Amino acid sequence: MYEITLILGDGIGPEISASAKACLEALNVKINWHEFEAGMTAYEQFGDPLPQEIIDSVRETKVALKAPITTPLGTGFRSANVKLRLELGLFACVRPFKTLSGIKKLYGDVDLVIVRENTEDLYCGIEYNLETIDSKHMIDFIETSCGCHPPHDSAFSIKSISRTASNKICKFAFEYARTHNRSMVTSVTKSNIMKYSDGLFKDCADKLSKEYPDIIYEHRLVDALAMHLVMNPSQFDILVLPNLYGDIMSDLCAGLTGGLGIAPGANIGEKYAVFESVHGSAPDIAGKGIANPTALLLSAAMMLEHIGEKKASEKLSKAVENVISEGENVTCDLNPTNFVSTKRMTEAIIEKLI
Repeated sequence: MYEITLILGDGIGPEISASAKACLEALNVKINWHEFEAGMTAYEQFGDPLPQEIIDSVRETKVALKAPITTPLGTGFRSANVKLRLELGLFACVRPFKTLSGIKKLYGDVDLVIVRENTEDLYCGIEYNLETIDSKHMIDFIETSCGCHPPHDSAFSIKSISRTASNKICKFAFEYARTHNRSMVTSVTKSNIMKYSDGLFKDCADKLSKEYPDIIYEHRLVDALAMHLVMNPSQFDILVLPNLYGDIMSDLCAGLTGGLGIAPGANIGEKYAVFESVHGSAPDIAGKGIANPTALLLSAAMMLEHIGEKKASEKLSKAVENVISEGENVTCDLNPTNFVSTKRMTEAIIEKLI
C-alpha cells in the first residue's frame, strides 16, 4: 500500500483528480490517498492557498499528485506552486514533451524533455514594490555601487543564480539523460547579456559536461533556442534551463506538441516528489464536466514510474495515448466536432486498462 498525498487544487482540479484516482484504481495499484484542498478553495476557507498541513503531508508520504492551483495575476496571494517547491526543496522540474498520435499539432517528431531549475532565479520571491522604503534603498544602492540611475518609481525583482543550485540541476539533467537513454543535453541561458548570473549557470553546465563524455553537450542562448525550437524541435533532446526560461520554454514546447492540456510534469527534490499537470486551473470551465484529464493522467504515469510501478506506468500512458489516437472518446479541446465528457473519456481509458 502506497501512502500518497493528493492535492485537489481548484478550478477543474477536483474533476481531473477524480479521473486520476479512478484510473489508478483500475490499474489495481494500492494507494491510500491523503487528500487536501488548495488554491482559492483553501484560501476562502483557511486564509491560505497552501495550508501547512499539505506540506506536512508530503513530508510524511514523500510523494504527491497535484492538480492545478490558481495563481492570481498581479495581485492577491503569492503562487502556492512556488511555495510548495521552495518549502520541499523540489529543485528539478521535469517536463517531457512528445508528439501523440491523434493530436492536432505542428510537428510529428517532437520528443524532448525540459529540466528546469525550480528554486531560484526571478521566482525566489525577492521583490520590492515601487515607492517603498525598500525600493528607495535599492535605488540608492544601485546609484552608489553601479553609477546607474533607475527611475524613482521603479519596482524590483531580484534574479538570484547560485553555483550550488546550478550544479545541482545540471547534474540532474546529465544523470536523467543517462538513466533515460537520452543522448544530448543543451544548456540554455542569456549569458551574453547577464554575464554574471546566467554566465554562472552556463559555466556550471560547461564544466559538468566534461564528467559525462557519453552525453553530447551544447549551449544555446534562450532567444535563439525559441527560434530553433519553432524551426526544428527534433534537433533537441534534453534542455536544462534556469527557472524563468524553463517556464517560458515549457509553454512553447507544449504548443509544439498540442497544448498544455496534454503536458505532464514532475517536481523532484532529494527527499520528495510532486507530480502535476502543467496547465492552469481553468476556472471558466470548472464544474462543466468537459476538462481534459490527459495531463494529470500522464503526470500520474510519471509518478507510478517514480515509485517503482513501471509496468502500471507504461500501461496508463499507452491507454491514454490509444484513446486520444482513436479520437472518439475525447474532450472538446481534442475534438471540437465530436467530443465527450471528462467522465466518459476517463471510462474509455479505464476500459483499456482492465
